[in-house]
Amino acid sequence: MAHWREEFAAALAARDRREKANIAIYNAYAKLADRTAAANTSHTQSPAQQSTPSTPTTDRKKQPSPTSGPSPQDLLAATRTDLAEAQRSRTELHERLARATTDLEKLRKQSNHDGRKISSMEGEITHLQLRLKDREEELRGKAKLLEDFQDELATLNLQLNMAEARTDRLQKENQELVDRWMVRMGKEADAMNDASKFS
Repeated sequence: MAHWREEFAAALAARDRREKANIAIYNAYAKLADRTAAANTSHTQSPAQQSTPSTPTTDRKKQPSPTSGPSPQDLLAATRTDLAEAQRSRTELHERLARATTDLEKLRKQSNHDGRKISSMEGEITHLQLRLKDREEELRGKAKLLEDFQDELATLNLQLNMAEARTDRLQKENQELVDRWMVRMGKEADAMNDASKFS
């Protein structure tokens, strides 16, 4: 009965491992967002603070032409966009992680509750099985007792029939003896009467 609980616990543990494996990705993404924010801070410094003073001619030579690449403002905007996207993604991942953790706790509580309920049901089933076994033993005993009683009753009926038949036979024999005795007594009486006539 307990094998399915072990499978359920193993499935929960496997899911925990999968979710914890993603925590490293979340942390790495958060570090990347922090580095991007730090880089964004360094890009916000003015060009005058980042470079040494130079002559106007040199400044004009070092100024990038419109076709040489993106301007610092474009890089700053792109970096801010990436940072915002990273922050949004990190927030979303945190929310998903929180929901997954909450669901996991609910499932663990439900699993514990179900485990206690299953244990209780297993105990009740064991108790009912014992009671059913006792009832089956009792029924077998009563069936055997009834069978013995029926056999004894059949024996008594047979003995009764034999006794009644013997009684009938004895009554007939007795009646025959009485009839023969009465005939004999009648003959003797007739003989005595005849003898008294001639005396």
